[in-house]
Amino acid sequence: MSSAITVNSDLGESLGLHSFGHDDELLGLIDAANIACGFHAGDPYVMSTTVANAARAGVALGAHPGLPDLTGFGRRQMNLTVDEVRDLVIYQVGALNAFVAHSGGRLNHIKPHGALFGMLSRDEDLMKPVAEYAARLGVQIYGLAGTAHQRAADKAGAAFVAELYVDLNYDPDGSLVIVRRPQAADPAAAADRVKSAVSKGTITANDGSTLFVEFSSICVHSDTPNSVQVAKAVVSALAESQNVSNQERQTIGNA
Repeated sequence: MSSAITVNSDLGESLGLHSFGHDDELLGLIDAANIACGFHAGDPYVMSTTVANAARAGVALGAHPGLPDLTGFGRRQMNLTVDEVRDLVIYQVGALNAFVAHSGGRLNHIKPHGALFGMLSRDEDLMKPVAEYAARLGVQIYGLAGTAHQRAADKAGAAFVAELYVDLNYDPDGSLVIVRRPQAADPAAAADRVKSAVSKGTITANDGSTLFVEFSSICVHSDTPNSVQVAKAVVSALAESQNVSNQERQTIGNA
């Protein structure tokens, strides 16, 4: 596993007077922010403020487009055509990118949100226009390795960043178990998953089976009640695992 593993988090998911997540604390722990674009969460002021805060913190700026479903927080699947997916992503990413440009920064990546993320991971036809749009913008796609996310990105010529999730369960087939309401995650379990994924390239699915995982970024959701504690555990486990890996490489090199 590469030593350049990053940590990312979904930010900017507040709306109007209602605040959600732990954005301010997470900005000091993460490398990349996936910023809500107003469809599943967020609004113009929240988008602008989140972009400015993330840019100030030196965090990479990403767009996090979701389904047009504020009530369901974008976690309810919809039947959409390829053109509808293309247009709702272009609309949202375009809006977020305007705030990024206003901040003097540059858009780094696109990462679909929630049910849209799952839909696109399973359907290369739906993912194709998103990947092509990312390629035209010259930005990365964040998603699940070995799924339509990666296949469409590769075909479109868009750089792909494979993710590992530590606060969601995986099905035996490697797909994520999306929950409607955020639940507290066990920081120790998150740290153990990171250590296993880095050292062995495997994690445990929700049925106890072993999954092989490929990743270069770790996602910690901001809306779980203890997301800051989870992020700290992940950062610590990642530093420990990478230090061990570096020591092993040095030992081999000196042999």
